[in-house]
Amino acid sequence: QVQLVESGGGLVQAGGSLRLSCAASGSRFTNNAMGWYRQAPGKQRDLVARITNTGRANYADSVKDRFIISSDNTKNTVFLQMNSLKPEDTAVYYCNAIINARNYWGKGTLVTVSS
Repeated sequence: QVQLVESGGGLVQAGGSLRLSCAASGSRFTNNAMGWYRQAPGKQRDLVARITNTGRANYADSVKDRFIISSDNTKNTVFLQMNSLKPEDTAVYYCNAIINARNYWGKGTLVTVSS
């Protein structure tokens, strides 16, 4: 019943910004954590950032000081503000939620950063 829907991806020039959103919907539930992962062609899926329901945030070293994750727990929504984008940020970005120790995934949104 849980569904995660991402939005906000697109094409942007290096140095630009994008804001991703992900809303969880479905049956009544409480998120333990939500976050973002990304996967570039030929690469593994890696953590970008995640935030717990208490507000503790973690970032990959490659995006720290450039990206900001935030959430609205009452709406089960997570955001990712991406600034100073680099070509190496190009990837499909996947929303993730942990609910009672089980992982749920969105279908992804493509972010392309041109040189």
